[in-house]
Amino acid sequence: MKPADTGSFLTLHYRLAGPDGADVVNTFGARPATLSLGEGQLAPAVEALLHGLTAGRHETFELAPGVAFGERNPTLVQRVARSALQQAASGEGFAVGEVVQFARPDGEPGFAGVVRECADDWLLFDFNHPLAGQRVTFEVQVIEVL
Repeated sequence: MKPADTGSFLTLHYRLAGPDGADVVNTFGARPATLSLGEGQLAPAVEALLHGLTAGRHETFELAPGVAFGERNPTLVQRVARSALQQAASGEGFAVGEVVQFARPDGEPGFAGVVRECADDWLLFDFNHPLAGQRVTFEVQVIEVL
């Protein structure tokens, strides 16, 4: 059997769970996913776990806090003036816990931030990945390697 390597196309089921065990993504029981290994479709640390796996393998990996999505970066928690939001983000009202999409100046998809606090003239956004600095479980069942 051919082992998965950079450039391989994989058909697989996978589950990514946060530290509380709740699923973030789960394709088991649904249509399997297809990806090209090395194209960045999954976080680099998660993709690295797929290297060398062959069709039929079913593995579960525990990734230590910060390994899968990096450590939390306090500089990525920033106050943004409400006046700037009307030009930079989509949406009208903002609420704590809401994910806000910000576009790049060239109109291409940009980045997202989670609203952590609201004030009359500013909002506090967290631009860290939601699983940054947390333990993650990655379960995978490889169906096919091309």
